[in-house]
Amino acid sequence: MRSLLLAVCLVLALHFGEAAVSCNTAVAELYPCISYVLQGGNPPDSCCSGLRTLSSQAQTPPDRQSVCRCIKSAIGGVSYTSNNLNNALALPSKCGINLPYKFSPSTNCDSIH
Repeated sequence: MRSLLLAVCLVLALHFGEAAVSCNTAVAELYPCISYVLQGGNPPDSCCSGLRTLSSQAQTPPDRQSVCRCIKSAIGGVSYTSNNLNNALALPSKCGINLPYKFSPSTNCDSIH
């Protein structure tokens, strides 16, 4: 499953690589979070650090929408269990970060401002 997620992320990186915050950047910053999403527990410090960096880089609505689309596509392209999705949804709060979107396939990225 991990290799499938990585493959999806790499494809998305090529597809969304033109935004101010590229999908490459989003993938690189969130890659340390894969173990937490798949296994639960506590996210590693490198995951929370990457999430903070990504959040600080996506300052404009178009940047936030682009990052949201990248994350949404990555989540939508992989078969997750409900536990995996719940872990992804809990990730920002576990890291103490408030994001204007959820890590969910149902998120409407166009509504993010």
